[in-house]
Amino acid sequence: MKTQKILVISGLAVLLTVGAYSARALSQQGGRAEDKVPGQYIVVFHDDVADADAAAQDMVGTHGLGLLHKYGTALKGFAATIPDAKLDSVKHDPRVEFISEDRVVYASGKPAQEVTQPAQVIPTGVSRIGAASSTNKGAGIWVAVIDTGIDLSHPDLVANIASVNKTCVAGTKSANDDNGHGTHVAGTIAAADNAIGVVGVAPEAKLIAVKVLNRKGSGTWSSVICGVDWVTANAAAYGIKVANMSLGGGGSSDNNCGNTNNDALHKAICKSVAGGVTYAVAAGNENANTANSVPAAYNDAVITVSALADSDGAPGGFGPATSYGADDTFASFSNFGAAVDLGAPGVSIFSTWKGGSYNTISGTSMATPHVSGVSALYIASHPGSLWTEVRDALKAAGEPLNFGHTDPSGLHPEPVLQAN
Repeated sequence: MKTQKILVISGLAVLLTVGAYSARALSQQGGRAEDKVPGQYIVVFHDDVADADAAAQDMVGTHGLGLLHKYGTALKGFAATIPDAKLDSVKHDPRVEFISEDRVVYASGKPAQEVTQPAQVIPTGVSRIGAASSTNKGAGIWVAVIDTGIDLSHPDLVANIASVNKTCVAGTKSANDDNGHGTHVAGTIAAADNAIGVVGVAPEAKLIAVKVLNRKGSGTWSSVICGVDWVTANAAAYGIKVANMSLGGGGSSDNNCGNTNNDALHKAICKSVAGGVTYAVAAGNENANTANSVPAAYNDAVITVSALADSDGAPGGFGPATSYGADDTFASFSNFGAAVDLGAPGVSIFSTWKGGSYNTISGTSMATPHVSGVSALYIASHPGSLWTEVRDALKAAGEPLNFGHTDPSGLHPEPVLQAN
């Protein structure tokens, strides 16, 4: 069986020379040239620009640009199509801090199993981290799922889905999920305890659907930033405390919130974190170092999650082997490295799917929502916690290596998530 790569996502790279600006400023971001969206850019204003909306409209009109998104909270700026002949003049506008090239982003993978409405079971991942026995259910905490959306009428989710949602995908009117990936993530976080289907890690938390990827599971970094910007702008009003990003791609961290290497996504996430949102992100499925993957590499802003192979929902390695390694070892596809904070179950995870159904999928995409759910539980019992406090508490409470799991690869010193 081939590894199901739920996260096959490209980054913020440039290998194309467009005048002196590209060579000097854009080439620092890393990644693959073939993933560039031709002629599409993210323009970041200086923080002291008073009216980002007016500045964006002025630049679009002055230079004849094709406006895609406007940002005003996580970033001040906009995304647009910019002709090559206009790029240098846009860059040299005194209001512009830097420009990032836009990139394609994907959340792809084939489900192993799809079923209709079953009687409720506790998924192995929820059981493995001890969430099923927790009296804390995450009540009062809102979690944003920045993904392909959520099935807004799914019977196992509808009680926990907020009435507000956001789409950043052109041609859609709501954040309803037409792919399935985001719905799967949402179920692991907060499927209701209601006698059908599955139960989530935090079954009383509220879910907010933020659609940044289309029905094919693809989008752009400009649409992802649109989602981050919306979450940041609405975090206080709706009580959004956690955001799940089961996506990623090529790039690196400057450990300076993108201000050194002109990374608009990094800058946006840092601003969102400063606004009180804790981000859990997937390490990636390439069996590679997270130092070369973003947002996983942003260890100054996010909790990065690797995938554990667990077959029986219990520690100790007594279950049957999985397609990605022995029970209670790290999945063979999982990325690794110093930026990884926690491991969580990510193999054969059973959860909700679009159309009111259910699916079993593998990937660090599936590990990450376990951490988002436990983050919600922690914040529910520790109001006002900073993201670093959430991260450090989860790491401290995690299962240490060789105390329930092993790592034959020698690549994963991170503890495994525990909800208690």
